Amino acid sequence: MCFGPSSAEKAASASQRESAEDAKQAEIVERAEDKREDISDALSSRTVGKGKRGGVGRRSLFSSKASGFLGRFS
Repeated sequence: MCFGPSSAEKAASASQRESAEDAKQAEIVERAEDKREDISDALSSRTVGKGKRGGVGRRSLFSSKASGFLGRFS
């Protein structure tokens, strides 16, 4: 009547809450694994593509030896 939920109803709601939390945690773990895989794929493709950019590092046109802008006037 007006005395609140019975002990059986409390147990049922606790069980439902626990299963919902378990499902939520499983979804969080799955998303984390997907993100981890995506990040590792992106890093590995970045490392592979790094060699295609011509040379080691960037060179300045002003300070490179005789092939840059200032080398034309020496």
